[in-house]
Amino acid sequence: MEDGLGSLYLLSRTRIDPFQSRHYTPLQATSQKASMSLSAVIVDDEQLARDELAYLLKGVGDVNVVAQGKNGLEAVQLIREHNPDLVFLDVQMPGLDGFGVIKRLLDRKVPLPKIVFATAFDQYAVKAFEVNAVDYLLKPFDKKRVAQSIQRARDKMEAAGSPSDKLETLMRMLESQKPQATSKVLIKSTGRLFLVDQKDICYASIEDGVISVVTAGPNGTEGQSNCRTLEELLDSLDPKLFWRAHRSYLVNINRIKEVVPWFKSSYQLRLDDKKHTEIPVSRAQTKRLRELFGL
Repeated sequence: MEDGLGSLYLLSRTRIDPFQSRHYTPLQATSQKASMSLSAVIVDDEQLARDELAYLLKGVGDVNVVAQGKNGLEAVQLIREHNPDLVFLDVQMPGLDGFGVIKRLLDRKVPLPKIVFATAFDQYAVKAFEVNAVDYLLKPFDKKRVAQSIQRARDKMEAAGSPSDKLETLMRMLESQKPQATSKVLIKSTGRLFLVDQKDICYASIEDGVISVVTAGPNGTEGQSNCRTLEELLDSLDPKLFWRAHRSYLVNINRIKEVVPWFKSSYQLRLDDKKHTEIPVSRAQTKRLRELFGL
C-alpha cells in the first residue's frame, strides 16, 4: 500500500506526456499495473461453488467478476467474449472439463488468460500445478488462499515464457497421473457382483444418493454402483464414450438410438436398452448435444 501511495505522489508531482516515454519509468509502470483491477470469469458446474468464490473475491478487492459459467462450453464462450485477465476454472465438469476448455482455446488460437484451477486432485497433481507455474485452489475455498491466488496471478502477469507451452505441459503431466479407465465396471444386482464391459453400459442414473447402472441388449442387467456420485463414476469411464447429459444421468453416446425433440427447444434421448428409456437433456448440455450430432 505504501508503494502504491508513493507512486501516486510521484505521479502527482510529474507531468507525463503520453507521447514522451522518457518521463515514464519502469517503476511507475509496475506500480500502476499492480493497482489495476483484474477482470475475472468463474466457471463451475456447482452453483454453491460459484457463489462462494464470487463472495470471497469481493473481499479481495481489485477483482471484477464479469461473468459466470456452469460448464466447459460456456467457459470457452465467455473467455472469447470477455477476454478476462483471470479465469477460475473447475477441473471436473460434465461434458467438456477444465482441461478440455484449455485445449479448445489453444486449438482455436484464443489468447489464454491466467488460469486458476479449482481441483480435488491429489497432492501429486497439485505439485504439477506448482511446477508449471499455474495456480490452483482446493475445494472448499479458503479466503486467505483465494487472496494468495490473486497475488500469484498478478506476479505472473510479467513472467517469462509462453503460457500456452506451460499449460500444454501441465495437461500432459496430469493426464499421465490420472488413473486409466478400466474396460470393466463393477455393479451389484440381486445380491451378486457383476463385471460389465463399459461398451455394454447404456446409462447410469442417481436418485436419493443411489446410482443405478443399466446395460443394453436382450440380456441387459440393472444394478447398483458402489460409487458415491456420478462424477466419481464418470472418472472411471471412457470420456470418449460417456456424457453427462443431465445432472442425474450419464449416457453412453453409442447407445443413443433416437434424439426426440421436446418442449421449449429441449430434447430427450431414447436409448437402446430393453425399456427404450428416455432421458432428458439439460439446457446446459443442449449445445453439447448439437455438437455431437450436428443438430
